[in-house]
Amino acid sequence: MGLLDKAKEQMAVATTVAKDAAQKGQAKIDAAQAKRAADVLLRDLGAAVYAQQSGHDTSDTPAQIEKLTAALRDHEAAHGQIDLSPAAPST
Repeated sequence: MGLLDKAKEQMAVATTVAKDAAQKGQAKIDAAQAKRAADVLLRDLGAAVYAQQSGHDTSDTPAQIEKLTAALRDHEAAHGQIDLSPAAPST
């Protein structure tokens, strides 16, 4: 095997490693964006439920709650189960 063949082989390996790292990095970004989207939906749902329970209810609050619940179901179908564990209290 000549020097040029070895160099080509090393370039192929390096390209494969770089593509794998890029895919893993993109997967982490996608997961973070999905979590952020779920957090926004959960926050909005919590605000709507609080408004309903505390008497700050508006006429569209029940529809809003149903819409947000459906959006969360769709999100889970697309991205997997949402982590519903309570967030650690901020200090």
